[in-house]
Amino acid sequence: MDATTAITGFVALYIFMLAAFTGYEIIGRVPAILHTPLMSGSNFVHGIVVVGAIWALLNAGSLLEQAIGFFGVLLGAGNAAGGYVVTDRMLDMFKSSDSQ
Repeated sequence: MDATTAITGFVALYIFMLAAFTGYEIIGRVPAILHTPLMSGSNFVHGIVVVGAIWALLNAGSLLEQAIGFFGVLLGAGNAAGGYVVTDRMLDMFKSSDSQ
């Protein structure tokens, strides 16, 4: 008995659509006061994306796969770093402006 599972394009699209809808519904119900902690948590997810892109890059066989993996690492790292910068700027808004 062969226990392999193949994800076809339609199944992958269906999973992506479910994830997008679920994410939209969850994020849409978050109060404004919780957006900064939520953004910090999403930076963790971008770190996982970078790890996945590095794994894809290390397992790349052709030049095209290497280019796509490198591009994925580059975009994921930029997204994670930008998320931390934005989170830091948002947290600075809650600090007191007393310069004494």
